[in-house]
Parts: sequence; C-alpha cells; structure tokens
Amino acid sequence: MGWLWRRKSKRRMARIEIEGAISGSTRQRVLKALREVQEREFPALLLRIDSPGGTVGDSQEIHAALLRLRDQGCKVVASFGNISASGGVYVGVAAEAIVSNPGTITGSIGVILRGNNLSELLQKIGVRFETVKSGAYKDILSPDRALSTEERALLQSLIDSSYDQFVTAVAEGRNLEETKVRSFADGRVFSGAQAKDLGLVDELGDEEAARRLAARLADLDEERCKPVTLGKPRKRLLQNLPGSRLLTRLEQVLNTELELSGQPLWMHRP
Repeated sequence: MGWLWRRKSKRRMARIEIEGAISGSTRQRVLKALREVQEREFPALLLRIDSPGGTVGDSQEIHAALLRLRDQGCKVVASFGNISASGGVYVGVAAEAIVSNPGTITGSIGVILRGNNLSELLQKIGVRFETVKSGAYKDILSPDRALSTEERALLQSLIDSSYDQFVTAVAEGRNLEETKVRSFADGRVFSGAQAKDLGLVDELGDEEAARRLAARLADLDEERCKPVTLGKPRKRLLQNLPGSRLLTRLEQVLNTELELSGQPLWMHRP
C-alpha cells in the first residue's frame, strides 16, 4: 500500500493492460489497478486490451469499475491490440472512446457455453458414473450423458439472458440502437476497419494514437505526458530461461481451459 503515500498524479496518465483471457485473476489485478487510478487521481486512463474475452461476471465487474471511474471525472480511452473480441469488447465499450488498429480482430459479440458428451466413449471402456443429486438439473452438462430437451431449453434461456445484457451494454456504451447492434451481434468477428464502419470503435490507430487522444480529452500535454503502467502481472522466476515462452503459453492455455470450463463465456473461440 506504499502508493498511498505518493503525490497525487493529476497531470499524469495511467495505463492498464488486459492481456489474454479475462478470468478471476485478471479481474482481481485490474480492479486493484483501477482503485490505484482513483486514489492517485489520474485524470486519464489508457486501457490497452489484447484479449479474446472471458467469463461473463469478471468482464462485467471490470466494465462496472470503469464506468465508476469515468463518473469521477477520469477520461478512459481503450486501445484495441491484436485481438479485442467478445468480453474484450464488453470491457472496451465502458471507455469514453475506442481506438483500434485497422487489422484488429474484434466483434464476436455473443455467449458460448460448452460441455462434453463422453457417454459413448465411457461406455466402450466400461466406465459408468453413479450420481446422487438434490434436483433434476443439478448434474446438467455432466459428461456421461447427453442433454435432455428440458436441460437444453434451460441453458438456452441462460445464454439468451447473458446475450441481452451484452447487447444492451454495447448499445449504451457506443450510443447505438439495440436493433442495430443485434444486426451484427451474431458472433461474427470484424477487422478494426469494419468495426469503425459499424460504430464499434471511434478511430483507427495504434496505442500511441490512443495515448494522444486520452491526453487531449484530459487536457494533458500530448508530447510530454507518458503513461504510468499499473497492475503489471507478476514476473515468473523462470521466464528468461530457454523455452520459457512456450512453457508459459502452454500454462496459460491449460489454466484458461481449467478456469473457464463449464461457464457461460463472452469469448471468441474459433
């Protein structure tokens, strides 16, 4: 908590990066950084997003925190990197303005929930689950059987509710009619240039262009105002060893699958 004793940062710009799948660990890191932005009274925040999306609740909590920060007068500009899709879009539309690379992969507005039906495989190898449950739907999406018609309808209702929330947030954040958002919110992805034509982003440009826009909105010196990055992920002890990048990537993929399995996702999963 040493940053509480630092001078206020009323003439500086904060920067927070959201990279990879949005999950519980991402939410904790980003919310902590947003509290620091608030406490230090940064007038502007550059939000760099390079994410395919993630869990519904975690994306919503970051979105809500960004709106609260804006209500307190902080100018928030999102910069879309290589990919900012699904939950990345949901988080991004909480910004006052969005700048995207022309070739950014974005869009994928929708919800997905996947399970695994391994019943035929389990039958072949002689494995059978014995289930004791308190209610008819307690073992929904169990891998040892197919979904019933009633279960599929129940999950579809859940997905539809989450989808409606997503559409509403995009429409409000981008000042678009919900009918227009629904016309392209069918899970398809766009380039940044296409997204601009649809009204999903404001400008085409790189992170530097987003930084300059944030500086102008907050009445800061465009040339001299350099962002202070907050909430950096912890460095790993072995990250500089040969092959560490591959191991880190494999670990990220495994953790993502384990952490997000069986949850409704705002996530681009081609």
